[in-house]
Amino acid sequence: GYMSGFGNEFSSEDPRCPGSLPEGQNNPQVCPYGLYAEQLSGSAFTCPRPANKRSWLYRILPSVKHKPFTSVPCGDLTENWNEVEPDPNQLRWLPFTIPKTSEKKVDFVAGLHTLCGAGDAKSRNGIGVHVYTSCLLVQIFFSLCFSLSCLFVCAVPQQGEILITTEFGKMMVEPNEICVIQQGMRFSVDVFGETRGYILEVYGAHFELPDLGPIGANGLANPRDFLCPVAWYEDRKVPTGYTVINKYQGKLFACQQDFSPFNVVAWHGNYTPYKYNLKNFMVINCVAFDHADPSIFTVLTAKSTRPGVAIADFVIFPPRWGVADHTFRPPYYHRNCMSEFMGLIKGHYEAKEEGFQPGGASLHSIMTPHGPDVDCFEKNSTAELKPERVAEGTMAFMFESSFSMAVTKWGLHTCQKLDKNYYQCWEPLRSHFNPNWKPGKQ
Repeated sequence: GYMSGFGNEFSSEDPRCPGSLPEGQNNPQVCPYGLYAEQLSGSAFTCPRPANKRSWLYRILPSVKHKPFTSVPCGDLTENWNEVEPDPNQLRWLPFTIPKTSEKKVDFVAGLHTLCGAGDAKSRNGIGVHVYTSCLLVQIFFSLCFSLSCLFVCAVPQQGEILITTEFGKMMVEPNEICVIQQGMRFSVDVFGETRGYILEVYGAHFELPDLGPIGANGLANPRDFLCPVAWYEDRKVPTGYTVINKYQGKLFACQQDFSPFNVVAWHGNYTPYKYNLKNFMVINCVAFDHADPSIFTVLTAKSTRPGVAIADFVIFPPRWGVADHTFRPPYYHRNCMSEFMGLIKGHYEAKEEGFQPGGASLHSIMTPHGPDVDCFEKNSTAELKPERVAEGTMAFMFESSFSMAVTKWGLHTCQKLDKNYYQCWEPLRSHFNPNWKPGKQ
């Protein structure tokens, strides 16, 4: 089950332990059922009430009970943005390879690969973009837990559903859904075969719903459609120990404990994980002429200290009607003061129907020109402008950021998925300039 709402004050008890939430206070001398009270703070204590994020967890044992953390290999995860020289070119990746179950079983953590990013987790200002490719089948018991000390994560499955077990409960997340795991929350990911997706990390800023302004009270991603898990606990000890992996200051550390990290019997607060189905997005679109900026498709935003400038926006390009008159309807040619990382969950992206594939990606860096390929331009310059369904059966998305993102060595070389012929999709563009043009009758 789930509870609906964005940023609500939720409360939940595992039905096996009715009355496990204390009444009238957060930290009684003795908690019901002999539980420990533990607060998880997602904001400074003194933040204004609208921005204050915290939840109280009532657990069988507190999370402080563990052996010391020790450093473990990071694999292809990195925050070293100086591995290779900067590359201002338009970049596109073919679908990232998923390990085959018959060859090598790869769990979620081992299948994480950093593609690009910027900033610094120590100063809590920046972002990281990763892909995950995994094939380790579901495990009946959880023995591996992940924790994020410095960042907030938005996960976008592209192939295969993932079961995310958190301290707050369980979430099943399928392609065309997203989920957000917030700073400090412990979670485990189980997959059910060959799995692939994208991850956006944001250092130090909460995801919010974008302001609606003249749109009014309703539209885009509506708060009621966000789902938060209900309390679920396991009371189990494992002699060989649970491994808790902590991503801290860009490095991975592991500790051992002999009890389940998911031992929260009840909780309440407004600092929770959540998921959202992209099909519920209420599309706002142009109904007269010209092409509206993609900001009208923003699902979530992580704001910077500069008004209107985001550390990261999560934007989608969902199925919708195109009705604009006297207009080139696909995305226009563009140079942007923001970085644009795009992925494709399913279908064919309207501006590049051939080369941009589900499970692949593209990066158009700050002020790097980009836009529709030659086929898209020629077809839509002469198309009959009648009402049409756009992006039917398709879901593309964009991580847009004010940071100038650097690409990692894995992204440029190791993954061997970089499409070195990407630039050629614009090479056949030809001049249509006619100095003798005269305005015709309208």
